[in-house]
Amino acid sequence: MINLLDIRYVRLGTRQRDQADLFAREMLGLERARQEAGASYFRSDSRDHTLVYFDGDPADHTVGFELRSADELDAAAAELSNAGVEVRLGTANECEQRHVRSFIHFKDPTGNKIDLVLGPHHSGRRYFPSRDAGITGFSHVGLCTTDAQRDERFWTQVLGARVSDRIGDAPLLRIDDVHHKVAMFPTTRSGVQHINHQVESVDDIMRAWYLLQKKGVKIAFGPGRHPTSGARFLYFYGPDGMIFEYSTGVRLITAQEELSYQPRQFPRGNESFCMWGAVPDIAEFRAPA
Repeated sequence: MINLLDIRYVRLGTRQRDQADLFAREMLGLERARQEAGASYFRSDSRDHTLVYFDGDPADHTVGFELRSADELDAAAAELSNAGVEVRLGTANECEQRHVRSFIHFKDPTGNKIDLVLGPHHSGRRYFPSRDAGITGFSHVGLCTTDAQRDERFWTQVLGARVSDRIGDAPLLRIDDVHHKVAMFPTTRSGVQHINHQVESVDDIMRAWYLLQKKGVKIAFGPGRHPTSGARFLYFYGPDGMIFEYSTGVRLITAQEELSYQPRQFPRGNESFCMWGAVPDIAEFRAPA
């Protein structure tokens, strides 16, 4: 079984990179690490980058996960191939674009694009945000799924994730002690459904809520609190319809708890997404009519 170390980055295509660049800095509050040919790179912590906007199709999304060693990368490629998944090795140019030593690329059963990377670069300087958003780091993604039960089996049996909780058919998956690093939401498409950054406190969430409203950014959900992870949250819309989330206070499931932890089943309803009563303006979160 593949053993994912951590989530590393998200790459998003866009046809409005100048606007996306501005949003990432002024609204989201990330540090622009660099601009390269056709791409803007952003930092949210000590990693070289955690978000990339590149010139391309806005539906073109890739999520990168880190592995520990070259042996693990080779074993992962073999295991995926044995499972019938088409795998390719990243080219030297693609490694330079991702600032990694090596990587393999594949798609999960829904068609979500995944990189497994070796030796991703860290930055030699301190993270310096473009505004005081309180961001402590990139934490998780929501992914689309066209068959939640099938994709849950793939992510748990092949990629080694564990189910923390489910909301309806949507599994919340962990790869370390954080309650979830991947959440999968049933829909009719592939791609990234939302991108999460952790912030220091609920004060940062409330400051963001007022700032984003003042700047005319559409709020998608919250402020609220998830009954699953316990995190306080705020979701808002960015360029190309991408949803971003700030959250704080996410639950950790320790190694000791792991032995006896049983995933909980929540019904698909507003109260399963927010225990405070916020109503989501997010298609994948809405309860069926």
